[in-house]
Amino acid sequence: MRLIRKLDELAPARHPTVVTVGNFDGVHVAHQMLLRRMVERARARSAAALALTFEPHPAKILTPERAPKLLTPLPEKARLIEALGIDFLVALPFTAGFARMSPSDFVRDVLVGGLRAAAVVVGPNFRFGYRQAGDIEHLAQFARDYGFELDILQALKVRGQAVSSTKIRELVALGRLHLAGRLLGRAFSVSGPIVRGLGIGREQTVPTLNLAPTDRQLPKTGVYVARTRLAGREHESVVNVGRKPTFGEHEVTVESFLLDYRDGRIEADEMTIEFLHRLRDERKFPDAAALKTQILKDAGRALRLFRLLRLFEVHSLKALE
Repeated sequence: MRLIRKLDELAPARHPTVVTVGNFDGVHVAHQMLLRRMVERARARSAAALALTFEPHPAKILTPERAPKLLTPLPEKARLIEALGIDFLVALPFTAGFARMSPSDFVRDVLVGGLRAAAVVVGPNFRFGYRQAGDIEHLAQFARDYGFELDILQALKVRGQAVSSTKIRELVALGRLHLAGRLLGRAFSVSGPIVRGLGIGREQTVPTLNLAPTDRQLPKTGVYVARTRLAGREHESVVNVGRKPTFGEHEVTVESFLLDYRDGRIEADEMTIEFLHRLRDERKFPDAAALKTQILKDAGRALRLFRLLRLFEVHSLKALE
């Protein structure tokens, strides 16, 4: 997959494209369905599969005070989209000037003129152009005017729940990560550099790896069972998202306690944490010793959960044989 930042980076002699448009934050199951349909349509007509997105999120420009925290920053979004077989991801800069583009100008100058769309695949609630004035009916008329095909997918629900990035953010903020994972189609995760902490864990409780501060969406403060990936290897973990109230008030941090840690050197600069289950709220303990006792209890619960998960995986594989 090729990541494009400007329309003129696309070669003039390129093939026609099948296009879909969206923010794709989270690349959740509804996004995946849309992107897979686009790839199918592109392969059927020997066209390039092209996803158009925007950077930054339009709300950062239009309503910065209400802009959502991202589920997937662009590099992670690109990785997830690439795995679905997309040929081009076009991430256009979203500016105040771009926001004022009328629906007709967007179709003429971007979809048709810039991307050479032979077909467009969108969801039923797709809106576009200045103040989202364009809707599906407008897009259908433009398709007739410019001669491109239009494929409108039905809205996707999971167990009666409409799938949206907004809903997933709400669930993550509430700590309901199991349901958020169902809508994402994978465990909710955060990634980033490993940074040095205050040294409290190693000296007084248990050693942890600290995630660099981030402005992306984090789970509700509390203690979680998680998998932590380091240099391609997964580690069963207990993760604390919170302010370390036992040691005074601090900024929110994300700390991972590796359950298989043996006091060796960590040969990794970055980590990815996949949140599986919320164990409890974060709370203040009378002293570090009491907190360490609770952390070891949390670790015991986490290890029991991982044993159950492994048994479930074994039985599932046997059932498929």
